[in-house]
Amino acid sequence: MSGGRLGIRFLGHSTLLVEIDGLRLLADPVLRTRLGLLRRQQCVPDPGVSAADVVLISHLHHDHLDLPSLRSLGGGPLLVVPAGAAPYLRRRGFEAIREMRAGETVTLGSVTITATVAVHSGARLPFGPVVRALGYVISGPSGRVYFAGDTDLFPEMADLGLIDVALIPVWGWGPRLGRGHLDPERAAQAAALIHPRYAVPIHWGTLWPMGMARVRAHRRREPPVEFAAAVHRLAPQVTVLVTAPGEAVTLPEASW
Repeated sequence: MSGGRLGIRFLGHSTLLVEIDGLRLLADPVLRTRLGLLRRQQCVPDPGVSAADVVLISHLHHDHLDLPSLRSLGGGPLLVVPAGAAPYLRRRGFEAIREMRAGETVTLGSVTITATVAVHSGARLPFGPVVRALGYVISGPSGRVYFAGDTDLFPEMADLGLIDVALIPVWGWGPRLGRGHLDPERAAQAAALIHPRYAVPIHWGTLWPMGMARVRAHRRREPPVEFAAAVHRLAPQVTVLVTAPGEAVTLPEASW
């Protein structure tokens, strides 16, 4: 990517490729057809699409920190992870790691990554470490992108500052949601707090439990549509860019 530009590709679930001002950041990469009892509902991303300088890990759940997917990445990208995760990753052969706590920043070239609060369990089950989940704000000359990772609603969302694009989870990987997640209505409330120019619904339509293809299957399709309708009602100044898994987010050219 040439400098001075912003591009985002939604690779499915919470996996995104953000290209900003010459830096390629890959968030929560899950790049396999199966993940335990979960089966991917779309094609696996082309390996070339996932090449990255930096990998952002929001928390240690298996559908966000997938070790085989990390090992498949070439070039030894820097792993930016929640504080406490580095020893676990180093024991598994990863070396370029930067731990972060909410409020801390790291600057790479003209791009600054700021760790933010997330309200979500960060434990690596069954026997891995327990860390605090994070979101990240990615800032560069071309704009500011908020990657929420996986989180419930929290009031500090209103304190993120100017956000050009907010990547907001609107569902999960099954027919029901557990604690610490946003459904479409609460995700729209988050958009109203964040007040971004554009909101992209993520964390939907990608992974589904094996043997449950027909169980509440509408939950694989409808969350982003419901989110867009709720944002129109609660925060009409925010433009929702519904993007199918595997597709590039269509950012209006005039905005950049």
